[in-house]
Amino acid sequence: MTSPSDDLGPGAGTPEAAAYPSGISNLPTPARLTVGVISAGRVGTALAEALEQAGHVVGAVVARSDESRRRATSRLPESQILDLPDVVARAELLLLAVPDAALPEVIDEIAGSGALRPNTLVAHTAGAKGVGVLAPLASLGALPLAIHPAMTFVGSADDTARIRQACFGVTAGDELGYAIAQSLVLEMGGEPVRIGEADRVLYHAALAHGANHLITLISDAVTALNAAIEGGAGSSGRAAATVDGSGTLLAERILGPLVTASLQNVLELGSDALTGPVARGDAAAVTDHLTALRALSPGSDTTDVAEAYRVLARRTADYTDAPAEVLDALETS
Repeated sequence: MTSPSDDLGPGAGTPEAAAYPSGISNLPTPARLTVGVISAGRVGTALAEALEQAGHVVGAVVARSDESRRRATSRLPESQILDLPDVVARAELLLLAVPDAALPEVIDEIAGSGALRPNTLVAHTAGAKGVGVLAPLASLGALPLAIHPAMTFVGSADDTARIRQACFGVTAGDELGYAIAQSLVLEMGGEPVRIGEADRVLYHAALAHGANHLITLISDAVTALNAAIEGGAGSSGRAAATVDGSGTLLAERILGPLVTASLQNVLELGSDALTGPVARGDAAAVTDHLTALRALSPGSDTTDVAEAYRVLARRTADYTDAPAEVLDALETS
């Protein structure tokens, strides 16, 4: 499969070859590139679709598992599924969308394949790593880029649409690299944000803390709320239902509007959005909460909910200048 840039004449396949129209941007836009993807997981497939929608050609992908093969066949039907050396050999832009822990091994496999061509753009999607990890490929003439979407992916076509609402942490070794990385992100509809090589781990920690731990927090809240709903069902032992008779996902339905509003508030107002007993300085309510949470059935997934509440409430107290009575209530007991 040939790249659409093949007919543009000498030099058209290089990133420096084209520019955005005057008045839009002074960044060089990548020419139409032939893209190789390693591998067709959730992230790789979504980014590949976005690049195709921007006019690039996803010529080949590595898809080793049955699930990846199904995903590639369904969502990247024009792309060939090939072995890694063949994907590397064809690529002008090589996208490494593998788990962070697997990245060094994949890089070594590419370097040892002998298939990498000089001047190939090589971009990985690992949040905590910059371009240093790509040094073995840079030494072979590749241009290293780190392009990490600050988005969660579930494996559906909706992932590609969400890219257009996402920021990307981009890192490169020089200004040309930054210009290319930023242009690729803009073409996919995302917003590029420069992250320094030394700051990638902190950047990734912040995202994990905000996104992954949010899921943990809401899961804990659902667990505790389900216990409260079931406890209020009386001797029947049946979960409580709303007035329309439905008890399906009731805890989630109760929490949904509240946590959605809270998330919007904190994104707009920061810690000034805090409400609740800690923000009010209500030590008695905090103590009662901890007592109720500690009474949840031991030995189940509710065991550590009280401790998680205590730790987060103590952190909340730091944001709200809570009185000594609240701090005392939150001491480890």
